[in-house]
Amino acid sequence: MSSTDANDRSMAALTGFSVMMAGMQAAGDGYSITLPDDWLQGRTAYGGLSAAVCLEAARRAFPGLPALRSAQFAFIGPATGVLRLAPRVLRQGKSTLFASVDLEGDSGLAARATLCYGAQRESADAYDKHAMPVAPPPADCPAFYTWPNRPNFMDHFEGRLAGGGAPMSSHALPEMLVWLRHRDAPAGDDLVRLVALADALPPAAFASLSAGAPISTMTWAIDLFEPAPRSETGWWLVQGIAETIRHGYSAQTTVIWSPDGRPVLSARQNVAIFARKR
Repeated sequence: MSSTDANDRSMAALTGFSVMMAGMQAAGDGYSITLPDDWLQGRTAYGGLSAAVCLEAARRAFPGLPALRSAQFAFIGPATGVLRLAPRVLRQGKSTLFASVDLEGDSGLAARATLCYGAQRESADAYDKHAMPVAPPPADCPAFYTWPNRPNFMDHFEGRLAGGGAPMSSHALPEMLVWLRHRDAPAGDDLVRLVALADALPPAAFASLSAGAPISTMTWAIDLFEPAPRSETGWWLVQGIAETIRHGYSAQTTVIWSPDGRPVLSARQNVAIFARKR
């Protein structure tokens, strides 16, 4: 059996991540990019991709940046058509730099990113709360992206369910533990790729639902624990846990580990879920 998930479209029909990002062009004081249909969620970019193109624009605009330490994203409107990115420095100190990136589409402002970069320094203490969950290796886990009518962009990822519930499985808890990797990705430490992958799961709330529903990510905040997160195999273990599901919204946390057990990223997300009781 192929290592790719069942029901995936042929890789020949998909636009590789690097090919897509290579299409970003300088435009005035910023950059522009047109996203192919196979990277969309419905008619718009999914949140992780909007975040990734914002990071790529900042990386191009400000060479020699220190490591990204944290980022906040507000997804304000649909990211459709020719996307225009406007990065700017908010403040630069001796070891840190704050930048913003506005992402505009055909309907106006689509996303706003605030990015915090910081040089590495020695710490007086070391502590880590995020122990990697026990999980079977990817080869021993069932395919994750198997439900019909899923968003186009998910075909770019291979997923293996390692714990929690599958989407729309009426699982007792709204939690997912999934091995993820880009289908076209070599092993490496490309942070922009990792950010796109970090939002490639459906909301953890979907594990406890019995049927799908439209969603819209409102805000997303990420913290990076490693200056250059790296996976030798391309796989990352991603855990999503919904903390609340109420009033049509869900707040959830996400943690990502490299295969050697190092936590590399945590995230907090607020998602609008348009599901009604049946």
